[in-house]
Amino acid sequence: MSSEAPRGRDLKREPEPPPPGGVLWSLAGDVRALLMLPAALTLQVAHPAVGAGVDDHSVFRTDPWGRGERSLRSLQLWVYGGDEAAEEGRRLRKLHRTIQGTDTRGRHYHALSPANYAWVHATGFPIYRQGTRYLVRPLTEAQERALYREWLQVGRVLGINDRDMPQSIEEFWPYYRKVLADEIEATVVVEDLIATDRPVPPPDRGPWPVRLLVKALWPVLFPPLARFRRFITIGLMPPDAREAIGLEWTDAQERKLRRFCGVVRAVVPVLPERLRYLPYARRARAAHRMRGTH
Repeated sequence: MSSEAPRGRDLKREPEPPPPGGVLWSLAGDVRALLMLPAALTLQVAHPAVGAGVDDHSVFRTDPWGRGERSLRSLQLWVYGGDEAAEEGRRLRKLHRTIQGTDTRGRHYHALSPANYAWVHATGFPIYRQGTRYLVRPLTEAQERALYREWLQVGRVLGINDRDMPQSIEEFWPYYRKVLADEIEATVVVEDLIATDRPVPPPDRGPWPVRLLVKALWPVLFPPLARFRRFITIGLMPPDAREAIGLEWTDAQERKLRRFCGVVRAVVPVLPERLRYLPYARRARAAHRMRGTH
């Protein structure tokens, strides 16, 4: 038997995903989290480098449904993937190695530059914090701190070094406000994501009879869906981020959002688990309960 020490990543312990029973464990797989994703993506691409990377290299315009499905699968793996979480982080880093170019301010960017990659991760915390306030209930101080600790674990899963992430909430907010002040703008991709008049192909996922029906009705279905997407994207954006991007939001819209979220808060908790949680979360929760019974 060889006595040679293991090499490469085996020398280091794999980063662990957030713990079962934690704040993210309950939140990330809840169907209400789907309503938060458009705001998170929009805040990410409001950074000029991130927006340029998506504009230059993403297929979100030509394959929005496939792009969304892959992104959602990846996010679920970060939280519920167990041993697969770190592998997914490595896959993402490999995928982003060749993504580079020039942003709208004439600066060279690379997707894996710490400032850019860390910002994509960082946006999750303020969006979850804002979204839960409307769609679930406001987090207590202890829950907010737990959420931040768990989101740091997600950052490690993604391969971000601790030195590139604020290590506490007290460090996070000055960092966040500085990025809002110095970098954030209404990029071309932001405009695409909140537009109501840009063409989007009909969904190409699901049973074919449903796809055919949706395709036939798409000219009627898409306009109200586009308006709702814009409404929920801007509405669940933290107010300081809205202001930094230059997105308008009226008192009437705020009242409408609160009424809508009130209905969601009342309905979702009484749904059966198979409807309340996304597939990865549902399977992970069931497996965790099974382990607890043995």
